[in-house]
Amino acid sequence: MTHFISQAVQIVAILGCVSSSVYYLVCLWSARAFLRGQKAGIACPELVEGGAHSSPTPPPVSILKPLKGTDPDIYESCRSHCLQDYPEYEIIFGVSDADDPAVASVKPLQQEFPQSAIRFVVCPQKLGSNVKVSNLEQMSEAARYDVCIVNDSDIRVERDYLRRVTTPLLNEEVGLVTCLYRGVAGSTLGSRLESLGISTDFCAGVLVARYLEGGLGFGLGSTLVFRRQDLNRIGGFKSIADFLADDYELGHRIAGLGLKVVLSDVVVETHLPAYDLRGFLHHQMRWARGVRDARFGGYVGLVATFGLMWALLNLIFAHAAPWSWAMLAGVLLLRVAVAVVVGKMVLKDRCVLRRLWLLPLRDLVALAVWFASFVGHTVTWRGDRFQLKKGRLIRIEP
Repeated sequence: MTHFISQAVQIVAILGCVSSSVYYLVCLWSARAFLRGQKAGIACPELVEGGAHSSPTPPPVSILKPLKGTDPDIYESCRSHCLQDYPEYEIIFGVSDADDPAVASVKPLQQEFPQSAIRFVVCPQKLGSNVKVSNLEQMSEAARYDVCIVNDSDIRVERDYLRRVTTPLLNEEVGLVTCLYRGVAGSTLGSRLESLGISTDFCAGVLVARYLEGGLGFGLGSTLVFRRQDLNRIGGFKSIADFLADDYELGHRIAGLGLKVVLSDVVVETHLPAYDLRGFLHHQMRWARGVRDARFGGYVGLVATFGLMWALLNLIFAHAAPWSWAMLAGVLLLRVAVAVVVGKMVLKDRCVLRRLWLLPLRDLVALAVWFASFVGHTVTWRGDRFQLKKGRLIRIEP
């Protein structure tokens, strides 16, 4: 009986190695397609299919940036939005509390850029458990323009960002534009592991979803570009004010209108906190359980992509036979190839090569978080605890 179980586990491990290898090859192919589109200037193939309409000038834009607390380099990140080579736009910062420390961090932008339309909006209403989305609903009411951009307070962009991310909306068939991003790590191990995960795993998964599904059906919080009329058609931000994965929900619901969600050729940058171990694990668990509830089938299917786990399991149950070492080497080679192509070539992450030695540790931590994410429904977000039920947040009172 023991021998039978051992053989069964080994067969499953071999199948896991095969499925992971296929997944890594699809990652590489998807990254190649994205890079070819970037080079040709058509990283959004949907524009080629539908045809963009010409416009004499880019549309005026309202940038909505909800704030709470301070993020690493928050001033420089927000400052990058004031340096845009773009004819007409405004920036609206929103907070729940006028005394939020983020206000003091960002307020000097009005003195540095007196010619820019920069406003602060205090959002006193609590329209749902997700305070950020509740604020966005109130901020959107103050926005002047039809085209809106939402991104997180820690996102840093280049001078041509607005021109490039708004271009796809010239196609009336496009309802939302989103962006890949790279993480700039803080000084701690947790921050470096998260940065490595973004560059070598998360963004690779986004590219695969885009390739296999012929486009995206969700958005990423790094950038969400949309028309106000489409936001109103899905019920405004208040319709998703209780959801944890608000970026996913916004993209998913706009796609439900029959409009396309496209991935821009722009890659933005986020500066990660210097997480301690507890903070890192809390953030990873919140992320994992958010994805679990948003895309349950795909999240369960991730088990077929943990190549190093399957290769090590096969090595153990094959009693370190030479062929099992060869299989481990092959899986590891493909995993490293994905890390280099997506992290270095697609995202232009300057640190990914020197952190490759952390990749096995990062993947094993991701595996542990994946297993743990199925046990329990609580998440911690900026010091508050919530219960997660079908993607919705229910605040747990202290």
